[in-house]
Amino acid sequence: SLYSIFGLLPGNFLWHSLSFPMCICSSGTDFQEPISFGTILTTSFCNRSWTQNQGSAWLDELQTRGWDSKTGAFIFLWPWSRGNFSNEELMEQEKSFHTFSEISSDISGPYPFQVQLAGGYNSHFGEVSTGFMQIVYQGSDLVSFQNTSWWPSPKGGRRAQQVSKLFNQYHVFNLRIQANINDICPRFLLGLLEAGKADLQRQVRPEAWLSTGPSPGPGRLLLMCHVSGFYPKPVWVSWMRGDVLPHADGTWYLQTSLDVEAREAVGLSCRVRHSSLGGQDMVLYWEQHRPVGLVFLAVIVPLVLLEGLAFWLWKRR
Repeated sequence: SLYSIFGLLPGNFLWHSLSFPMCICSSGTDFQEPISFGTILTTSFCNRSWTQNQGSAWLDELQTRGWDSKTGAFIFLWPWSRGNFSNEELMEQEKSFHTFSEISSDISGPYPFQVQLAGGYNSHFGEVSTGFMQIVYQGSDLVSFQNTSWWPSPKGGRRAQQVSKLFNQYHVFNLRIQANINDICPRFLLGLLEAGKADLQRQVRPEAWLSTGPSPGPGRLLLMCHVSGFYPKPVWVSWMRGDVLPHADGTWYLQTSLDVEAREAVGLSCRVRHSSLGGQDMVLYWEQHRPVGLVFLAVIVPLVLLEGLAFWLWKRR
């Protein structure tokens, strides 16, 4: 779905979203895995008089630039966000944002309504490169772009027929879309990967610690394994899957939990596997995480009792 491709989540408002092609490329770079690049322009129409635009570009889940809808200029968030494109090429991309927002008004519906345009490009070793672009209206496929033409979705009904017929009249614009998919997008991605190699290929070791959460019930423990500050994002934790959340510095944080009976907690461990660890898993044993207060009592109380017993025996002499 478009939500999974671009990480868009439905909210209280219905959004009108437009995006440039997303590129997925693994050839010609030092990167071992395919990397996605997507540029998204989102326009919200709540009524006829209120419109809001938001634009951004993403390399996987890392935002590389934003877009100032008032000035029409990109906001570059990293020193390498420009890739190897010239100022003139970037200005052309800025103009395309504006053109997309104008054409989007041709798709209408009862307010508020939601339209999404998503594009993609796939390039892998030994395979033919393919690109796509499609428009979704209110969560359902509307039209798709192939070979400079728009095609209605079988589920799109009359609106899909009307939109494809209208958009196919924009011959020059459709040629520009095809150029984006076939040439501009993959070329920009390769330049971006080269320019940002130092940041994108960095390895940051995680920190990990154990704790307990609120008790799930009598005689039970909620064991928490925290893994923080790691980069890149992929990580594996053995006892349960949790949510991987971003840090402000670009690294990631993961917290996992395990609900067990208290008597079964002995011997449990949390195992962390990450590319920065050089093949050596990080293992945290629950026995090593007994609270300091309990350890203190476990040691001090017997000593106090022994001293009290010794004093009592001495007094009886």
